[in-house]
Amino acid sequence: MAYEIIQPPFTLKFREMSKPELKAYKEWFFEVLPKRIAGLEEEVRRTPAFEDWRTDHSPSSLDALGQWLEGQVQVRAKTEQEIDDLKAKLVFPIEVSGEQLTNRTFSLAMDIGMYFGQVVLKNISGTKWDQPLKNTKFVDYGQPVIMGFGSVPMNPVRLAVTTAYAISKKKPAGLGSLYETWVKMKRG
Repeated sequence: MAYEIIQPPFTLKFREMSKPELKAYKEWFFEVLPKRIAGLEEEVRRTPAFEDWRTDHSPSSLDALGQWLEGQVQVRAKTEQEIDDLKAKLVFPIEVSGEQLTNRTFSLAMDIGMYFGQVVLKNISGTKWDQPLKNTKFVDYGQPVIMGFGSVPMNPVRLAVTTAYAISKKKPAGLGSLYETWVKMKRG
């Protein structure tokens, strides 16, 4: 079966969503999470040299997953309109990248973020999913995050998307070392 690109039935403009829409997004996220992780495992195992990879929720599974992701990341050129729209939103003038991850890469990153989050929950005690809804200016407002690292929530989907962008710039994925960073944060 071919990999199915994730299609959230929401805008994903979290600051613009109502609280009932955000709660519905959270419900949808956790409802599709098991299926998305299973689909990720199937996609990884279709790749030569990764046929034995499993979503066993072990920290060591993240190293191989990061290596696999390095061969999957693709970008596309942004349109002039996309670039202009981004520049119009800037408070300070900064360079706007002319590339964006493809829909498939975003989808894989979301799936990997879901899996990364589940690995954290299984292996780092005192962690749990949450959805911050108090401050609309908070960077992860309305998104599923993992709490348990003091005052710093972890957004595993954002981490996976950032990792995909790093790979597109020829930097190694390092999902295992990213996990270890959060383990160290937990220990204090």
